[in-house]
Amino acid sequence: MNTSTSVGARDYDQEARDHAQRRYSYGFDEQMHHYMMRAWQDELRDGSALELGCFHGHFTGLLCERFGCVDVVDASAQCIEVASRCAGPQARFFQARFEQFEPDARYDNIFLVHTLEHLDDPVGQLARFGSWLGEGGRLFVATPNARAPSRQIAVHMGLIEHLTAVTPAERAHGHRTTYTLDMLHADARKAGLHVSRHGGVCFKPLANFQIDAALAAGIVSTQYLDACFEVGRTYPELCASIYLVCERDSRGCR
Repeated sequence: MNTSTSVGARDYDQEARDHAQRRYSYGFDEQMHHYMMRAWQDELRDGSALELGCFHGHFTGLLCERFGCVDVVDASAQCIEVASRCAGPQARFFQARFEQFEPDARYDNIFLVHTLEHLDDPVGQLARFGSWLGEGGRLFVATPNARAPSRQIAVHMGLIEHLTAVTPAERAHGHRTTYTLDMLHADARKAGLHVSRHGGVCFKPLANFQIDAALAAGIVSTQYLDACFEVGRTYPELCASIYLVCERDSRGCR
């Protein structure tokens, strides 16, 4: 299913490009993908998977290692072109806006990783995504955390107006909302989803570019990041990302 990558005021190819003040993705983001899979390993269902928003396909590749059938939806043709090189033969790609995509089957696992914050109607779309779950299926939703220590420090430095602000650089990359864990829970409830688990992934004392630089300089190691992951299990409100594991409400999604 294909649609234009520029719909109305949004150009999804442009949003996925690096900008002067901020890259779209850092090496730390790829590290986070591994930690997310580790955090969710006991929640994953055997069967099919749907990834909503793929960027350049690093997380897609991890899903292909785990699942026999992976469908991927993204509005950016350029992202799909790059991501398809990371994917296994079991991946099917659909270039479409989420509002227009209609699956031909239900899924055992749906992944919305650092994508919800980009949506113009997050509640309405969460309700739709929940309706695509098969019996016993789970929806995994992860977003950047407004209360990450690195962001709190940036507020005190005067670099960000307040914790849940959407900065100009974030808006240029398509962000619409900066979530706290309670905001994430509220949107899931409004969408008619049941949250079976929530948490955070990786305590985050530094910004992404600082972590990349520290790793490159040998100031910190992957062992240090592993320790940050363990600390994050105890303090989800201080993590780089926050997440929900959702199921369809017993009364059904709206």
